[in-house]
Amino acid sequence: MRRILVAACLFVLPAMAQAQDHSQHTPDMQHPAPAAAMPTQGGQAAFATIQEIARLLEADPATDWSKVNLEKLRLHLIDMDLVTMQSRVTSAEVADGAAFTIRGTPAVAAAIKRMTASHMQMVEMEGGPKVTRTELPDGVKLVVTARTANDKAETAKIRGLGFIGLMVSGDHHQMHHLMMARGDAMLSHGR
Repeated sequence: MRRILVAACLFVLPAMAQAQDHSQHTPDMQHPAPAAAMPTQGGQAAFATIQEIARLLEADPATDWSKVNLEKLRLHLIDMDLVTMQSRVTSAEVADGAAFTIRGTPAVAAAIKRMTASHMQMVEMEGGPKVTRTELPDGVKLVVTARTANDKAETAKIRGLGFIGLMVSGDHHQMHHLMMARGDAMLSHGR
């Protein structure tokens, strides 16, 4: 109930302020103080991400609402959370890189498989390291190596980034989320 009252105040107070009679203001009150700053964060990260995407879609007159699927984006964000927060990762050095075994409960393993399938392809397409992906009953094994043999800098980078660093690599995530919400069938992640 308290939240509803606060939300109502946020909509009513600005309208009331505009409707006030300003005839009694003194000359130095002609320029009222700026309104208090409003929060910008949506609260929880997935909620804020979906909110941002919804606003972009609403602002775009070309949005085809018959194809929009914010639920698909929500499910993808759940996968991201499962992989980031609940997977178990072990790593081992291999020549020119590292091997990562990523495992989890059945729900986490399914998310690992969906997330790594398309993302590792994007890493390679964007000029990143070579990746060999093998599905396991409870997750995935990735062998990640430098594009050029004996490239010590690239090998160190692979090992330093680790599995999660490779997952966050690249600039395609935000566009991927927008395209997924728009209903692009190519971006389903198996959902």
